[in-house]
Amino acid sequence: MAGGLTHIGSAGEASMVDVGSKDETQRTAVARGHVVMAPATLATILEGNAKKGDVVATARIAGIMAAKRAHELIPLCHPLLLTKVAVDIEADAALPGLRVTALARVTGRTGVEMEALTAVSVACLTIYDMAKAIDRGMIISDVRLVEKTGGKSGDFVIGGS
Repeated sequence: MAGGLTHIGSAGEASMVDVGSKDETQRTAVARGHVVMAPATLATILEGNAKKGDVVATARIAGIMAAKRAHELIPLCHPLLLTKVAVDIEADAALPGLRVTALARVTGRTGVEMEALTAVSVACLTIYDMAKAIDRGMIISDVRLVEKTGGKSGDFVIGGS
């Protein structure tokens, strides 16, 4: 292990971590991010007047689908039999914009942080894609892991919203 990184071998080569000897435990991860936009853009989305359709519903589905395919997008990510993926999208006039939270859960030998982060990222990208015709200045920001539970390394929680 070079520099303490689990995906790097002694010669510096990338490899998938062998999780076969780990115990199966329930593991959960929560990630968050947001899309900042003009107040008029947020109003258009909330009123259901975006030309491409229901932005929030589509972004929620896109996030769920993305979590299920994280292993296809991230080279050394394990394929997982997810037991739960939830994507919550809330309007925040103070941004102004939409806050995205994703929860991923599995009973398995490796964590689901990448699945939760992928869900948030793709949901935010979908919001941008569906509203870019009215606001190209939107900003996708603060995509981060805020909580993880289960596994050998224990629980991890970061404060803030």
